[in-house]
Amino acid sequence: MFASQGDWAPKKISFTQLSANAYAYTAEGDPNSGVVIGDDGVLVVDTTATPVMARDLIARIRQVTAKPIRHVVLSHYHAVRVLGASAFRAEGCERIIASRGTYEMIAERGVQDMQSEIGRFPRLFQAVESIPGLTWPTLVFDRAITLFLGELRVEILHPGPGHTRGDTVVWLPGQKILFSGDLVEYGAAAYTGDAQLEEWPDTLETLRALQPEKLVPGRGPALLSPQQVNAGLDYTRDFVTTLFSSARQAVAEGKSLRETFADVREKMDPKFGHVFIYEHCLPFDVSRAHDEASGIKHPRIWTAERDRQMWEALRS
Repeated sequence: MFASQGDWAPKKISFTQLSANAYAYTAEGDPNSGVVIGDDGVLVVDTTATPVMARDLIARIRQVTAKPIRHVVLSHYHAVRVLGASAFRAEGCERIIASRGTYEMIAERGVQDMQSEIGRFPRLFQAVESIPGLTWPTLVFDRAITLFLGELRVEILHPGPGHTRGDTVVWLPGQKILFSGDLVEYGAAAYTGDAQLEEWPDTLETLRALQPEKLVPGRGPALLSPQQVNAGLDYTRDFVTTLFSSARQAVAEGKSLRETFADVREKMDPKFGHVFIYEHCLPFDVSRAHDEASGIKHPRIWTAERDRQMWEALRS
């Protein structure tokens, strides 16, 4: 089947307390969200794919606090992470925060990305008809902003490109807790279809320099010790560098996309073939890696038609 159209197995959701102020909402390789509770309200990192699906996240929050959900942060633009944002308006949401790169991606490819992702992975878009349209930020920043939720300091940072050109992390410096979005994965494939692969490893080292003691990745379990955090950073770096170096070598040898796919699989399968959504991601990953290694720095826009053409070319 195309992409993950056959994946309908339910995932177990965990709501893990990280500190008195922070929680991780994770689901066995499905996209994660984060929750930060301040003195006067709540901040949510990523909102799930649809307003109906967001109700479960809201219900988990309501089990631990009645404070209004005032802020939503978009870790980047992919439909599966942001289209549930409208559900938070009724919970007191005052602003949706995103980096300038994320805003530009929504403007450039938001409609195409939504249609593409819904077609790739329908399980992640339950009650898709509840989506009112694209999610647009109401507050856009360039490099960093700081919020105070009462006395709790929350730093919202664009540490550099990687998974996308607009990647954003949420950092609690007083507690050494980091919400990384898809800049970091653990036990799941890194989707790199819109990535800046050459810069991604340096951005990971920028995150490592913060010395987080706990980290919520974009996919995979919450990392609850400095050792686990470093393992997650190392895992993601290994995935990205193995992918890109293999593709770059194949392109230097004049190989086609299909030949590059075979070469990359030879290197990637032994290390990553068992992880969540590996088979889903790899064709898109190799296509982007082949493009970037060929000098296409700005990722081409994925459309439902391009998705199908690429999948058939690589998986037939």
